[in-house]
Amino acid sequence: METYQRLPLKVIKGNGCWIWDEKGKKYLDAIAGIATCSLGHSDRKLRKALIHQLKKIQHVSNLYQIPEQEALAEWLTKNSCADKVFFCNSGAEANEAAIKLARKHGRLKRGIEKPIILCAKSSFHGRTLAALSATGQLKYQKGFEPLLEGFEFFNFNDAKSFKNRFDSLEKNGPRIAAVLIEPVQGEGGIHLGNKDFFKLLNEICKKNQILLIFDEVQTGMGRTGHWWGYEYLNVEPDAFTIAKGLGGGHAIGALLVKEMANVLGKGDHASTFGGNPFACKAGITVAKEIEKRDLIQKSKLKGQQIEQSLNEIINLFPDHFRETRGIGLMRGLVIKDNSKLTAQLVVKEALKERLLVISAGEKVIRMVPPLTINDREIRLLIKKLKKTLQRIT
Repeated sequence: METYQRLPLKVIKGNGCWIWDEKGKKYLDAIAGIATCSLGHSDRKLRKALIHQLKKIQHVSNLYQIPEQEALAEWLTKNSCADKVFFCNSGAEANEAAIKLARKHGRLKRGIEKPIILCAKSSFHGRTLAALSATGQLKYQKGFEPLLEGFEFFNFNDAKSFKNRFDSLEKNGPRIAAVLIEPVQGEGGIHLGNKDFFKLLNEICKKNQILLIFDEVQTGMGRTGHWWGYEYLNVEPDAFTIAKGLGGGHAIGALLVKEMANVLGKGDHASTFGGNPFACKAGITVAKEIEKRDLIQKSKLKGQQIEQSLNEIINLFPDHFRETRGIGLMRGLVIKDNSKLTAQLVVKEALKERLLVISAGEKVIRMVPPLTINDREIRLLIKKLKKTLQRIT
């Protein structure tokens, strides 16, 4: 089905930050499967662990105990604010689970008959119908109406907008079950959460027994220079979702919750493939390799290196670029509104320089390379991006 606007590149193999096409041409990958291949392509340790796992067992039902799942759940709870984990297959599925959690919590703890979840405009939470209904971008929703009811929106990082929406909904009694929000808006244009704003969210949610749920699908597993985006904000959510970087390129997602938010009981939710031995072996291997290689600290330093280089590009092309945004290895180069450049044009033209970048909206060029990217590869990334821009401007 023609649901993808594919670029003219047929990928046949990869290694680290590099991929090759069917003609043997080599490309520098600053996308990493959209912030997914944490250890890069075909990492030796991950490959070895998964070959070994395939020789043991690949999949069993969640009707039975799964040692690999228990090991990953133990690691995740030990290294986060969460106490419990539900495993699934993707970020959208994790957000679906979070929405169910929020609705049940709202009914049990606040006595709400028709719970409402507050979400931010310009957000992105996935392509399934509930996750799409929680997404604050009309372009993704158009044509799929009617959306699910029970979602209301406020402006990201805007205290006045949030308070106005909160007060209008709560004036006649409890209606809000949860706030679902990204610590950094990825698809919305690489917008960092404001610490004061998130502190306010936390205070209001705590005071009113409203769940604060973070969508960490893109920010989790070291992408921001912290294990989790909430660490940058100094605010602990009641629950958060992860996926992308967790499996290092293999399909896995998870909803993590604190004990006080753990209202889902036996039979409330399930997943056939979620948390199977193969996916969890990928997750625990990625987690431990990030630890062993000190990739959290390296993500922070490499991100600063990219930011400095992007600022140099802004100085070289002042008529076209406004600013650089981001944190860790989640970076965006913002095109001026009056420039004829678009992010998608840069993405297409960068292929000619054998560089893979991606857009985050119409005017933001996004770079989310593997956490393993090195200094030389960053210099090559910037060199190739400069050559692309020199040619098209």
